Amino acid sequence: MQYGNQTPEGAGHAPAMKRVLATVGVVAAALLLLLLVWYGVSVVLLVFASVLLAIFFSNVSHFVSAHTGLAYGWSLTLVTLVLLALVGGGLWFTGTALGQQVDELLERVPRALQQVQQHLEQHAWARRLLAELPQAGAKIAEKTDVVAKAPAVVSTVFGALAYCVVFVALGLYLAIDPGVYVRGLVRLVPRSKRARVQEVLQEVRATLGHWLVGRIVSMGIVGGITMLGLWLLGVPLAPALGLLAALAEFVPNVGPFLAFIPALLLALTESATRALAVLLLYLGVQGFESYVLTPLVEKRAVALPPALTITAQVLMAVLAGGLGLALATPLAAAALVLVQRLYVEDTLGDALEVPPGPNSAAGRQPLMQAGQERS
Repeated sequence: MQYGNQTPEGAGHAPAMKRVLATVGVVAAALLLLLLVWYGVSVVLLVFASVLLAIFFSNVSHFVSAHTGLAYGWSLTLVTLVLLALVGGGLWFTGTALGQQVDELLERVPRALQQVQQHLEQHAWARRLLAELPQAGAKIAEKTDVVAKAPAVVSTVFGALAYCVVFVALGLYLAIDPGVYVRGLVRLVPRSKRARVQEVLQEVRATLGHWLVGRIVSMGIVGGITMLGLWLLGVPLAPALGLLAALAEFVPNVGPFLAFIPALLLALTESATRALAVLLLYLGVQGFESYVLTPLVEKRAVALPPALTITAQVLMAVLAGGLGLALATPLAAAALVLVQRLYVEDTLGDALEVPPGPNSAAGRQPLMQAGQERS
């Protein structure tokens, strides 16, 4: 005999089955997301680079808007036109001469490397060392065989141009109205967590903005000092080497070392004394940058431990090559903020001190309202 209020057999297992299916669905979605990131890491890094560009445009535009009274949209338009005029004017007046110097630098560095190798072969210890290493001359000849590698070079150039166009266009679209994308991202989390996520995103934006400003200032100062020092020492192609030092400064630790090698090779073709002077110059510039310039221009940004920075650079270089290496430091800065706020504070319950500046409430730019003051 069966009573009317008796639960059907197996009905009690329905909520448990739903929880299991929901867990399996979340795990499957997470694995799918990881696969997409793994196979599309270059696209993810391109989007992150565009976010950095958008933060730069947004910060400069807000600065102009605050000091001129222009609406955000007009300020962004003015900043974009001024930057285009500066870049176009710079290429018009100095592009030809600087391009010739860069071409000459690309031609002279392999020859300088061969001369250094020939000089080293005069010593027994150097001959034993070179015997254990790949033949540099063969490698250089292989890599500079332009005729054989012309199709690959053309493909690479057009691919780089396409990436640059997407990078600039995406950065501008993100800067025009960042609130649209931030609101969409915040809506992906439960309502009870949205205010906290909004707060953390503000801190990440402020951190990346101040890191970016610090890098740009460091690039300009280091490039200018390097070019002036090399010119005073009589090293050939000083403007091109200064430009290389400025661009390499965007990648801390690794970039300055890579920029130093061409200058040292060119100086070695002149004399050992000049090479020693170039070495001292680069050591002095890097000492000034590390102990004076960086603490001054980046004192309001997240202080990344050197070991963490180097680890992030090695990991991203292995995963994504040169682009990963270039973006490893800002990625580590953003990840550090997320770990500190969402895991250490919210999950573990440890209170962390909020430093003054970009991480304080007064130093944050409201992301939800950013870009909404368009005319």
